[in-house]
Amino acid sequence: MKLALDRRFGFLVNEIGRLYSLQFDVLGRQQLGLSQAQCRVLAVLAAHEGPQALSQAELAAKLGLSAMAVAGMCDRMAAAGWIRREPRPNDRRANHLHLEPRARKALERALAIGDELSAQTLATLSASERTQLIALLGKARAGLMRLLDEGKTE
Repeated sequence: MKLALDRRFGFLVNEIGRLYSLQFDVLGRQQLGLSQAQCRVLAVLAAHEGPQALSQAELAAKLGLSAMAVAGMCDRMAAAGWIRREPRPNDRRANHLHLEPRARKALERALAIGDELSAQTLATLSASERTQLIALLGKARAGLMRLLDEGKTE
């Protein structure tokens, strides 16, 4: 029995994600001194700035990581000057997480690294194939999100 894993959706999506992550991690460390995971932290914090700033627990939930893993990463990133913690006004046990100015510049560069890596990865596809691939992956994502939502209501 031949498995033909390279023709199975779940395998391909996971393998592409794994390989993309490995390559982004190499580039991020070389060019920014940040891992892919740290760049994800910056991106999520940037999306939740101002009054909607996240706590470490909220950040962990958004990243799909354990609170312990995120705490250690935040400790290292705060010590290196990428993020800062500020006590929440109504709950001194929790801190809001904020980006430092240098982190904003690093995030812009991380996005550019992602764009460059995507362009190299998809270079063999035509412009219309790239557009179609992104649209189809978006539909697959929406289908999975729908399944997750249905599972929450049952």
